[in-house]
Amino acid sequence: MTSETIRDPRTDHLLTPQNAAFIAIDYQPLQVSTLKSIEPKQVKYAIHKVGQIAKLYNLPTILSTVRAGGDPEKATIPELKDLFPEVQEIDRTSINSWEDMEFRAAVEASGRKKLIMTALWTEACLTFPSLDMVKAGYDVYAVADAVGGTSPTAHKLALKRLQQAGVKLISWVQLACELQRDWARTDTAEEFSRILFQD
Repeated sequence: MTSETIRDPRTDHLLTPQNAAFIAIDYQPLQVSTLKSIEPKQVKYAIHKVGQIAKLYNLPTILSTVRAGGDPEKATIPELKDLFPEVQEIDRTSINSWEDMEFRAAVEASGRKKLIMTALWTEACLTFPSLDMVKAGYDVYAVADAVGGTSPTAHKLALKRLQQAGVKLISWVQLACELQRDWARTDTAEEFSRILFQD
C-alpha cells in the first residue's frame, strides 16, 4: 500500500495546512445564547473541535468580535479563545466583518486564498463577509455544523444563499480529514485521531 506522492500543498484544490486560514467571527456569549437552530452546548463543542483542528495544522487564525469593547464578558468564548491566547481579537462595529479595514487587512496578510469560515449568526455575520470574500476571489469553506442562526429557517436559508454564491459547505470532521489526508503523516496523526474520537 503506497500513498500517492504528496501534491503541492500550496496549489492543491483541496484544503491543506499550507493553503488555508481559519476565521471565527462573533463566538461571544450573547450570540451563543440567542441561537435557535442549534443548541448552544453543541455549537460550543463544534467550534472547540474546529479550533483544535486549526491549531493542530498551524493555520493562520483570525478571531473577531462585534462591539466587545474590551469587556471580558463580551469576548470570544473560552472554548475557542483558550486555544489561541496569542491571537488578538479584532473588535468591530460592522455586522459585515469584511467592511472592517483591520479585519480585511488580517485576511489579506494571511496570504491564504482558501478561508475556513465560522461565525454567529449564519444569516448575518457568516453570510455577508463570505459573499464579499467570494466576490474578492477567495475560496470560502463554511463549517456548517459549527455555526447557527436565530431560527432554523434563518440558518437554512443562509446556507442555501451561501451555496448559491459558491461557498463550499463542510463539517468539522470533513475539515479534519481533508487537512490530515493520510494516516502516514505521523507528525499529526495521533492528535488528529484524538480530536476525532475523544470528547
